[in-house]
Amino acid sequence: MTVTTGPAGVDGELFREAMAGVCAPVSVVTTLHEGRPHGTTVSAFAALSADPPLVSVALDTGSRLLARVRATGRIGINVLTREHSALALSFASKAADKFAGVDWLLEDGLPRLAGAGWLACTVADLVPGGDHVVAFVRVTSAVPRLDEPLTYHNRAFGTHLPEEAGS
Repeated sequence: MTVTTGPAGVDGELFREAMAGVCAPVSVVTTLHEGRPHGTTVSAFAALSADPPLVSVALDTGSRLLARVRATGRIGINVLTREHSALALSFASKAADKFAGVDWLLEDGLPRLAGAGWLACTVADLVPGGDHVVAFVRVTSAVPRLDEPLTYHNRAFGTHLPEEAGS
């Protein structure tokens, strides 16, 4: 099925269906605001530059986290692994206290989820992009986690596994 709507672009539902075929990393973006941790699940996260170390992450304009990121100017990016699908679902919810019962610690002044890869960041720029705001952030510290990553594809969580040699 191919539907176009002219200069404005394709129909929103068709766009969402096409994007479901794109495999994306899953992370939880966090910040500490007025002494309390806040976070949300994102799949629009990507490396941007090695020099200086920059990444981009998109936050919904209606996100409660976005207002807190504007206030603090800092975010933590928790890069999730295969075992974190329940955490990803929990942080994607509209629950008031997403950190209730979650194992986390304060690292670099930001909430870090136990067992996740980690990037502590300062906001370099916030740029409007449709119904999202793209945060360009400078990485100030990193803790890699090279386990199987949690990914999102075709509206389901999964992981990436390398191809076997010779296949």
